[in-house]
Amino acid sequence: MEGVVDDPVLARRARAGRLAEAGRRVGYSLLVVAVVAFGVGVARGFDRVVTTVVTVALAGMSLVLGPAIVVGYGVRAADREDRERAGR
Repeated sequence: MEGVVDDPVLARRARAGRLAEAGRRVGYSLLVVAVVAFGVGVARGFDRVVTTVVTVALAGMSLVLGPAIVVGYGVRAADREDRERAGR
């Protein structure tokens, strides 16, 4: 990890990786909230509050989770490429 401090590209990549991980946690948490709220709606009826919670949680998940997954894949691919180039 010492090289991360010295190399600004690696530092930026590490920061992007941390943000991607946080985004995945938030996104999947919002998915759990939506599923639980949907379950509550099935069990006791879909009133305005349940419908709003499901809709907002799914919309938030869509906004956060997609980019977080893509950035996470990009960070891992860049790390893998660096390892392959170092091995040559």
